[in-house]
Amino acid sequence: QVQLVESGGGLVQTGGSLRVSCAVSGGTLSSYGMAWFRQAPGKEREFVGYISRREGITYYADSVKDRFTISRDNAKNTVYMQMNSLNAEDTAVYYCAATRAAMSRRVDAYDYWGQGTQVTVSS
Repeated sequence: QVQLVESGGGLVQTGGSLRVSCAVSGGTLSSYGMAWFRQAPGKEREFVGYISRREGITYYADSVKDRFTISRDNAKNTVYMQMNSLNAEDTAVYYCAATRAAMSRRVDAYDYWGQGTQVTVSS
């Protein structure tokens, strides 16, 4: 059974930085493309970014491009997302997700999900 566990969320001031992590167990990280999604209260879950299985090619939503950076350490079975220049619009629960298929911005394309970690940006 593949499990994803997010960590690293917390409270940060506007303009600050935070790094969230996603630890994968029960499977090999290199077998999956990994994505980050986020969901604010009353809103649908939205795509944030993605990193490919082998090459480590990344894709980002326009809202976070140039501020967020996704990386992966296959030896540690862990995916990271560094978040800089945070603002109130970034407040959400952040989820990681895994797919054996091609990169997608769609929620239903992903096979496994973590339970999320809360990121709150205060102004």
